[in-house]
Amino acid sequence: MPKRILMDNGPEMTSKAMFLWSQQHRVKLHFVQPGKPIQNAFVESFNGRFRNGCLNQQWFRNLEDARQIIDAWRVDYNEMRPHSSLDYQFPAAFEQAP
Repeated sequence: MPKRILMDNGPEMTSKAMFLWSQQHRVKLHFVQPGKPIQNAFVESFNGRFRNGCLNQQWFRNLEDARQIIDAWRVDYNEMRPHSSLDYQFPAAFEQAP
């Protein structure tokens, strides 16, 4: 488990369930200042890609279906899709480059 998670103030992150989970796993929750998404720019960028590339294009029948679809998207995003930040290489190829 991470020692700390940096996140925005969205309702999914400020819920009682998230608070209890963090207490149970001894993970500190650190929130960016409201109205300052630039303090968490990498996550904001990823969240946009995740929403546009996965969440907005799917209907989940149940939790297991959501897990399968999201995991398939994660594998594609991390292993198959070229990334502009990696000079349009696939992450696996970039990782193996000298």
